[in-house]
Amino acid sequence: MKGRATKLPWKLRYVWGERLASRMRLLMVKATHRHCTVRFLGPVRIGPGFRLDIPDEGTLIVGPYVDFRSGFRCDINGTGRVEIGSGTFFTSNVLIQCSTSIVIGERCAFGQSTLIVDGYHRYRDPNVHWMDQGYDYRPIRIGDGAGISDKCTIQADVGERAMIASGSVVNRPIPAFCLAVGAPARVVSYFGPRERRDEIIPPRPSRGTADRFRPAQAAND
Repeated sequence: MKGRATKLPWKLRYVWGERLASRMRLLMVKATHRHCTVRFLGPVRIGPGFRLDIPDEGTLIVGPYVDFRSGFRCDINGTGRVEIGSGTFFTSNVLIQCSTSIVIGERCAFGQSTLIVDGYHRYRDPNVHWMDQGYDYRPIRIGDGAGISDKCTIQADVGERAMIASGSVVNRPIPAFCLAVGAPARVVSYFGPRERRDEIIPPRPSRGTADRFRPAQAAND
């Protein structure tokens, strides 16, 4: 009995209080984004520090049981569109920046301080400051069940059930059922169904095949 009584303040603050605070944050988001499309398709948890910035006609669609734990921020520019599948959760300080399309599947997980962005800053013109060169954009899709560890940067597609190790930078597509590590992220293992391996990761050409396509050496080499 004593244990239940001593736990009551914790429940008031972190259970019932959090539910009420989440509901109030949800109402505030809806009230301040009537000029664009923001839809929550079921119950969600909106934690402290949630920020949604859609200045124009962008779209945010959130499936049921999505969990935004703390410090989540989503910036959608122009007519950009972000879709988040049911059961996905974001830990602390995740940032999404979208100007085209970012689609996140169901039951994905995103670690602390992850960045998901669909644009690259141009910088190669030496006569123009890089901040004035604009962006190159490409839509991003993250498959169902993908796991993104902490402090990752996602700038390309991530396949179904793929796992991205901490601190990785995904700047090219990662296939389904693969573990990718590093900056830039590289596939180090495949753990999916054996019968789908060749479909997901095409086999490398044999050494003999590669030799046939190797340019001939110059005569004086």
